[in-house]
Amino acid sequence: MIVPRVGLGYDIHPFGTEGTLVLGGVRFDGEPALVGHSDGDAVAHAVADALLGAAAMGDLGTLFPADDETYRGADSMDLLRDVVARVTDSFQIGNVDVVVAAERPRLAPVLGEMSENLARAVGAQVTVKPKFGEGIGEIGRGEAIAVWAIALMGR
Repeated sequence: MIVPRVGLGYDIHPFGTEGTLVLGGVRFDGEPALVGHSDGDAVAHAVADALLGAAAMGDLGTLFPADDETYRGADSMDLLRDVVARVTDSFQIGNVDVVVAAERPRLAPVLGEMSENLARAVGAQVTVKPKFGEGIGEIGRGEAIAVWAIALMGR
């Protein structure tokens, strides 16, 4: 019998002033990068944390500490692939569902590409859904992006 395990991931980053925004492995030319130790891909970070949570293997910051210069500017999709390799030693990933809260950039045109990038990295179905902040808080003012991800895995 497969025992299901569920993990919840969350990440939030403010916009910086330089670099290029990356979300779910998609580059958004003309949009500044999110502030972060790696490339700031909050989508990849939330998915990784959801997988780690379901596997009871800690969190992304524990595996790849922000005070370790090895990971400065790292490609977050590479970090996600590393997490997948770790969790799939013991678990099979069923699917991942992602919600991205952002006023900018417009995500609808690239949702398919984001889902495909993540699905290739994870080896399972990944669904990405955009939401607006409705003018509320730092998300609604377009100052930051927040992401929630939930992963289903089993043995």
